[in-house]
This record gives sequence, C-alpha cells and structure tokens, in this order.
Amino acid sequence: MDPEKVYQMAFSKIYPLLVSKAEKKGRSMQEVDQIICWLTGYRTEDIRHAAENSVSYGDFFRNAPCPNPDRKKIKGVVCGVRVENIQEPLMQEIRYLDKLVDELAKGKTMEKILRQ
Repeated sequence: MDPEKVYQMAFSKIYPLLVSKAEKKGRSMQEVDQIICWLTGYRTEDIRHAAENSVSYGDFFRNAPCPNPDRKKIKGVVCGVRVENIQEPLMQEIRYLDKLVDELAKGKTMEKILRQ
C-alpha cells in the first residue's frame, strides 16, 4: 500500500481495528491505550480526542508528544517486513504500533511488550 494513503487514513478508523484485534484475543482497550501511551507519549484523553476527531494517522504519529526512546528496541516482522529495517521513519512508527498490538493479541505480557 502507498505510504501516503496510510498516512492520510483517519485515526478514528484505525483505532477501533487495533482495539478489536486485541479484544478478539481476550485483551482490552485499556491495554491498547497503555501501549499507545508508552509508544507516543499521548495521554488516554489525547487518544480519545484523536479517535473522535478527524486526525490523520500520519499526523497522530507526527505530533506524538514524546516518542519513547525504547521503541527502537522493537524488533520483528509485521506484514512480512522487519520493523527495524523500515527506512521511512513515519511508516516505522506506525509499524511499531502494529507490532506491539500483534504481541498483545498473541498473549505477551505488558512487561515484555513495553520492553521493561
């Protein structure tokens, strides 16, 4: 998929899909929020605001208040691509979130997901 199309997608469309993926595996929206907060520095209220308004997925990551430096420890494959090898910085940020939600859905503990 063209990266620009991904960046232009509405966060309000993506967020419910992330939550649904986690909930189908017995995890919670609060855990997804915890992951997003850890990754980006947003507060839960900020996530809700973005999900209720017309914030693009790209802008959600571009405007992240405090990207966690430990996000660089995230390794692995998402959609057949190793996240640590993604050259486009914004796409790498998006794929980091995909990878963490995948780990949540696979039953990993929050401690391991948050690289603690």
